[in-house]
Parts: sequence; structure tokens; C-alpha cells
Amino acid sequence: MQLQRLSVSFPGKTVLSDLDLTLEQGSIYALLGGNGAGKSTLLSVLLGFLQPSAGSVRVAGVTPWSDPGRARAQLAYLPENVALYEHLSAVENVDYLLGLSGRRQTGAAIATALADAGLQESAWHQRLAGFSKGMRQKVAIAIALMRQVPLLLLDEPTSGLDPGASADFHALLAPVRARGTAVLMVTHDLLGAADIADRIGVLDQGRIVHESDRNGFDLATLHAHFIGRDRRA
Repeated sequence: MQLQRLSVSFPGKTVLSDLDLTLEQGSIYALLGGNGAGKSTLLSVLLGFLQPSAGSVRVAGVTPWSDPGRARAQLAYLPENVALYEHLSAVENVDYLLGLSGRRQTGAAIATALADAGLQESAWHQRLAGFSKGMRQKVAIAIALMRQVPLLLLDEPTSGLDPGASADFHALLAPVRARGTAVLMVTHDLLGAADIADRIGVLDQGRIVHESDRNGFDLATLHAHFIGRDRRA
């Protein structure tokens, strides 16, 4: 994924301004920012729902707004509240949703993906109506693993989870990273981001105002940038 001088403007307001960002295969980038910083707008551009005012975006070599179907085939998107079918089991959800994308798999392959995603075997054939948010996310991660896409977009993935469930979710990203998938994670969880991300950026008024990599994480500085922007949002 590559963004070059990406800008998005609406009448009387600039939401993203000259944004540059590149994600390499197998890397995890955590993007922090308060309400109105431009995070949701960026995700909309990457998903092909919104055409920027200027700049370029490439998702696995595809421009999302020019060919949204092809671009979305190259990514998996995990929203804050995962949309799955309540009346279907975990196995049935994976099988059905993969079928819609033309990637139907064997039962053994689905079982392997659910196990890799950390979902207990006893829950595989249970309806999702009784699943917690963390369990639903594991089903969604299993689908992402089986699709083997080059880019995974995460929108506040640990929102509403307790610390233990948040740590479990971050651990699930290890096999995703190992497969060479690039991960863009929009989050408010600074400590979790520092634990799993290769790079962290702070978005404020459409610009990345601070960025550091795993070898130079300064939590105090990141906290100051993030909290300061969040309070003004």
C-alpha cells in the first residue's frame, strides 16, 4: 500500500493534506488520532468509497476509486463492529463469505484457519448470536487468513475489549504478518499499538504529525502527541 501526497477536501474543510505513507509486506502500522483527525476518511479512500482531491493511492498496484472491485479483492477490512451472520455458525460464516468472494475452501482448511485465529473448537459450530466481540473478531481474522490478501485494514479492533481480550487480538496478528500481509490499524490503544506495531503514526488535522518505529518508540512522546490532539478533537 502506498499513499503519495494524498489530500481530501470538502467545501470549506480539508480532511487529509499531503499524506504520505507506505506499508511494506508483513508490516503493521498503527495510526492514532482523535475524532475528526481523518482516520475514517483515509479508510474510505482505501476502500474505494471516496475519491481524493489530489495525490495517489495504490493498493497492491490498484487505484481504489478507479477499480474498487479489484482493489477490494486485494484487502480485508475489519470494522469496529464486525458484520457477520448471527444465525450461522462460525464455520458456516467462513464458508459462505469465502464463497461470495469466489474462494470457497474445504472443511479441513476452514478448521485450520479458525484454529490459527484462536477460536476454540467447541465454538466452531455454534451460532454467532451467542459470540462475544472477541470471538467474532477471530472469525473475521480466519476469513482474512484464508483470503490471503496483501492488505488488512483494522478499524478500532480492540474497542470494547478488556485488556486480556485486547492482548489476545494483537497476538492474532502474528500469523497475518507471517504470511506477508501488510496491516493498517486505526486505534486508540497506544499501549497495544506499541506492543504489536512496527511503526506508529499520530494523525492530526489530516497530517501525520509524529511517527516512530519499533526501534525508537518513545511512549511519553507518543502519549503527549496523541492525548494533545485527542483533547482538541
